[in-house]
Amino acid sequence: MPVTFTFGEMLSARSVIGSTLAELGETHENLWVLTPDIGATLVEFRDKYPDRFVDVGLAEQACVGIAAGLAYDGNIPVVSGMLPFLSMRALEQVRTDVCYPDLPVKIIGTHGGLVGNGGSTHYAVEDLSLMCSLTNMTVTSIGDPVMVGEIIRQSMHMTGPIYIRLAVGKKDKVLYEEGQHEIRIGKGIVARDGSDVTLFTHGTTVAQALEAAEQLAQDGVSVRVVDMFTLKPIDAELIERCAAETGGRFVVLEDHLSYGGLATRVADVVADRGIRLESFERLGIPQVYAGFGEDEQLRDKHGYGLSATVAALRRAVAPATRAAADEPAAV
Repeated sequence: MPVTFTFGEMLSARSVIGSTLAELGETHENLWVLTPDIGATLVEFRDKYPDRFVDVGLAEQACVGIAAGLAYDGNIPVVSGMLPFLSMRALEQVRTDVCYPDLPVKIIGTHGGLVGNGGSTHYAVEDLSLMCSLTNMTVTSIGDPVMVGEIIRQSMHMTGPIYIRLAVGKKDKVLYEEGQHEIRIGKGIVARDGSDVTLFTHGTTVAQALEAAEQLAQDGVSVRVVDMFTLKPIDAELIERCAAETGGRFVVLEDHLSYGGLATRVADVVADRGIRLESFERLGIPQVYAGFGEDEQLRDKHGYGLSATVAALRRAVAPATRAAADEPAAV
């Protein structure tokens, strides 16, 4: 049965993955689910379709390699595990076994960004940069747990690989009301409209971006929040439209290294299309190993928490505010 939800409540993205895969297993007899010993949320699929479930143990390279073999045989393999290891330990297998032959392997994982308090070895903070650099790979980062199910369903019709990034996935806030937005791989979501500045974000920081926009609204600043959940292929048309409609003022917020992720993807579009901006600021993890701590604590420590986001948005609109104040009064 599909997972039910209420807008604003907390929901486990992992439970959505489990129920969605079990549902799809009924209509896709060639759907296989594999995991490197991270299969607690996959028990529904495992129990219903034990002949199409494989737990390889703690061996991410083997897991991806087996998935590629199944795909060669006409199957649709889904690999579910922890992204710090699927994105780095198995990077060669993802690149050579999956992306090179352009196979329909779905890589779904948790612990994207500084979440889980596992320390730097257990944070996936370079993963989006790595995956975006791979030929044929579609790259997504999901903040709304209900969206995960829709993205998985859409991916069933893809002929190539996809990377789906989540946070811990145990307790996530439902961000969007059902039917509020069109969710389509390759297209961003205007989560909140605005006219003064655009705040691009994805995944774990979408909720924070919406909160920052609400704070600025109390001061009369209109912030457009774009959930750019697909980083590759990126929605270049939306980026260009935002530049024209929000005064050429961009801030990019992400739970990833500040270079190589979404900010770099947006900057590439700006450069390639010759888009004129008034301001551009990226908020993310600096070139440090972040250490231990809760995710909000680490965001504050490394300069991309809620207060830092609000401050960056104020800096972005400051020149326009000053210009308006300097204009002579109408006679």
